[in-house]
Amino acid sequence: MRTTLTLDDDLAKRLKDYARRQGVSFKEAVNTIIRRGFVGPEPRGRRKKRFRVEVFDAPFRPGIDPLRLNQLADDLEAEASTRS
Repeated sequence: MRTTLTLDDDLAKRLKDYARRQGVSFKEAVNTIIRRGFVGPEPRGRRKKRFRVEVFDAPFRPGIDPLRLNQLADDLEAEASTRS
């Protein structure tokens, strides 16, 4: 079917760039982009498994690093010795 279509300048430029990059005619580029708009984006390969965060109750308060408990114990001991 033949029809006249008025495009905004920015869209015409993007379509021309797309056609050049893909090595297709302007007509093919317009048809491809319109089809893609109707059916959604083209699949980009296998989808990755959805990332999921495992939640757990920590025995420590926020800001306490369990890997640095010895340093915390030393700090508390030094603070207690300065008070005495």
